[in-house]
Amino acid sequence: MTGHKQPVSVLVVIYTAPDETTDMTTSHLTGGTTGRSTKPPKNGDPAADYATGSGQALDIQVLLLERADHPGYWQSVTGSIEEHESLRQTALREVLEETGIAAQQHQLTDWDIRNIYEIYPQWRYRYPPATTHNTEHVFGLQLPQRVAVRLAPREHLNYQWLAWQDAAEKVFSPSNRAAILELPQRLQTKARAQRKSE
Repeated sequence: MTGHKQPVSVLVVIYTAPDETTDMTTSHLTGGTTGRSTKPPKNGDPAADYATGSGQALDIQVLLLERADHPGYWQSVTGSIEEHESLRQTALREVLEETGIAAQQHQLTDWDIRNIYEIYPQWRYRYPPATTHNTEHVFGLQLPQRVAVRLAPREHLNYQWLAWQDAAEKVFSPSNRAAILELPQRLQTKARAQRKSE
């Protein structure tokens, strides 16, 4: 190991697909507050909710973390692969380290999405010399409900559970935003596949 990050990473979107409709947004900022999400779907987009076979609309909540090195920068779980790790092992480790959630107890899915992007100049010192781009692999982690999160203080300051539309607007990374915006369609596709198998 050289002490540098490898230019291969994972992005893990952690979200809930509860069994009943909820529009509550839980924020765990200083003092802890709870508020109601009032933002409607953009342009009346029905993908704000997805439907089960019974037609029940379900709310999608997404977990975001605020970076300790850049306060105000919110993101999903991210992290670089370590030597001899598979991408899945990296995803499991990063989720546990950054949130305290044991991902192997839930539905961790490789979305088979690869993003290649330029590393922000202020963070290039973390990588081998002359490295300018990173390859990011996207995973989704579905939980049955929101859970308490144990932050790694050196990495993150706060966390929030947000409605997926709000989460997509809040993250600073374009690839993170794109992944969150895929959630409704992915859940619709999953629901259809489950109905066909029944």
